[in-house]
Amino acid sequence: MNIGFILSGGGARGIAHLGVLKALDEMGLRPTRIAGTSAGAIAGAMTSAGYTPDEVLDILQTTNLMRFMRPAFNRMGFLKLDRLEALYRKYLPDDSFESLKIPMTIAATDLMGGQTVYFNSGSLIRPLMASCCLPGIFEPILYQKRLYVDGGVLNNMPLDPLEDCCDLFVGSHVNPFGITERPITSIKSVMERSLYLAINKSSQQQFAKYHLLIEPPELKNYTVLDVKKAREIFRVGYLYTRQLAPQVEQLLMQQALA
Repeated sequence: MNIGFILSGGGARGIAHLGVLKALDEMGLRPTRIAGTSAGAIAGAMTSAGYTPDEVLDILQTTNLMRFMRPAFNRMGFLKLDRLEALYRKYLPDDSFESLKIPMTIAATDLMGGQTVYFNSGSLIRPLMASCCLPGIFEPILYQKRLYVDGGVLNNMPLDPLEDCCDLFVGSHVNPFGITERPITSIKSVMERSLYLAINKSSQQQFAKYHLLIEPPELKNYTVLDVKKAREIFRVGYLYTRQLAPQVEQLLMQQALA
């Protein structure tokens, strides 16, 4: 039985995916395919490459990401992500989907075509960078003569590319929907909350398709920029998923009987 893991975008909250993946692995539920957007694409790609969740967390905590970003002197974004390519190549030296241990699909948004594009073959790093390219903040990524931005703009939970090849679907959604407890006091917080609401609306339409949907409610206390709270966020995802042991056991039984 093929099990598809789908990992949402969510900025720093996406670190919770690593805790989710660790807990599921400990309980014996492992993916045969992974699809992800933005932060979920990073967690998925690193997992597919063979890194453990704890190893990825250590990489995040020991890397100063701002060193790999620079101002964009144009009207298409405030920052450029091109220097991140060297960082990705350090940990993903083969730079190909075919080199991954678990088949992976990455969602990005074709800015000119106005559609979601799914990448699952060929070069890995440029599509991965494109999937994480938050519009307005980062300059769009040019790849194969097309401009791409964050996959979450149109599809923050890319289940559809796995529908024809998986039997069970496990979703990790790190943007719990509901009333925020954080004060909205600035243009940045207004933009963040508005984008969050728009993305969540489209994601909710697919929630019924998941056999197991993991959405830690405590993540509402963190912002997409809370990278310094990485270990806390990791722990939130881990502990919440461990509480879902009965549902996980049921899925494992379905897998065994298939």
